[in-house]
Amino acid sequence: MMRLAVLFAILLIAIPAEARTVTDSAGRAVEVPEEINTVFAAGPPAAIFLYVLKPEAMTGWPRALKPDERPFIAAPYRDLPETGRLTGRGGEANLERVLEIAPDLIFDFGSVRDTYIDLANRVQAQTGIPYVLIDGRFESTPEALRLMGEILGVPERGERLARDVEETFARIDQIVAELPEEERPRVYLARGPNGLETGTRGSINTEIIERAGGINVADAPGRGRIVQASIEQVIVANPDTIVTWDPTFYKNVWDNPLWQGIEAVKRERVYLAPSAPFGWIDRPPSINRMMGLKWMAATLYPDRWEGDLAKEVKDFYSLYYHIDLSDEKLNTLLEWAKGRPPQ
Repeated sequence: MMRLAVLFAILLIAIPAEARTVTDSAGRAVEVPEEINTVFAAGPPAAIFLYVLKPEAMTGWPRALKPDERPFIAAPYRDLPETGRLTGRGGEANLERVLEIAPDLIFDFGSVRDTYIDLANRVQAQTGIPYVLIDGRFESTPEALRLMGEILGVPERGERLARDVEETFARIDQIVAELPEEERPRVYLARGPNGLETGTRGSINTEIIERAGGINVADAPGRGRIVQASIEQVIVANPDTIVTWDPTFYKNVWDNPLWQGIEAVKRERVYLAPSAPFGWIDRPPSINRMMGLKWMAATLYPDRWEGDLAKEVKDFYSLYYHIDLSDEKLNTLLEWAKGRPPQ
C-alpha cells in the first residue's frame, strides 16, 4: 500500500505545471516550478540559508531546534517539524518522508562535488522533485544569495543580503590590506571539549579565520579537512590566538597545565564564540558564519575594526534571523562572546 502511495505521489509531482529552467552552482540545468512555495532543505546549512532568505517556504528543520536555540528564531518557525537530512553524516531522511512532504523543490547548500551532484541527480530521478545545488563556499555567498533569491522568487531579498555580505567583505579587506602577513594573528580553532579537533588551512570550518585575515596555524598535508591534533602539535604551532565554540574547553583551558605555555593562553587571547541559534564559527558552516566573521574581525583587530558590536549583533539578527533582540537576549549573546555563556 505504501509503495502505491509513493508511486501515486511521484505521478502527481511529475504532472507538468508552469515551469522554468534554472542553472544551479554545479552547472546542472534544473526545471523548477514558476512559483516555489515549499522547499525541503537537504541538510542544516541549507535549512539556515533558506530560513534567512525565505523562511515561509520552509517545510521543517533537519534537526528540531533545541530549547536554547528557539528564543533566537522568529516565532512562526520555532515549531516546524523535524524532517531529517539527505546529506552529511547521520543522514536519516528517506525518500518516502520527502514524498510525504511533497515540496516544490529540494535544496542543498554546501559542496558541489561529484558526490553531491550524484545524490541530487539520483533523488531527483527517484522522486520527480527538482533538486538544486548551491555553492556554499564563503567567497561565493553573494552569488549564492542572488542565485537562490531568483530561484525562490525573492530577488530583492537576495540582493539586499548579498550587498550586506559584500560590504562586510570590503570592510575586512581594507583592514587586512594594511597589515603585512607577519603582523596578522596566528590562530588555532579548538573544536570539542578537549580542543584538539581542528580544521586545516582551507577547511570550510576555518574559513572565517582565514577570511578575517588570521593565519590558521593548522597547515598540514590534506588541506581543507577536520583533523585530530595532538597537544604537542599545538605547542609547536604556538598560536597567539585561540578561538572555540565549546564552553567546556573554554572553561578548562585556563587551568590545564598542558596549555599553559601556549602564547594564546599566556596572553589571555582565547575567545569563545556564541552559538545561538546557530554557531558563529561553523556549526553548521552556512550563512550564520557572517555574524562570526564580523565578531572575528572585531576580535582580531580591536583597534582597527570600526563599529559597535552590540549594534552589529542586533542588526544582524534582525536582517538575517527576522527577530528583534530584546535587551536581555542581546546581553546574553554579548556576555557569551566575552566567555560567559548561559548556564
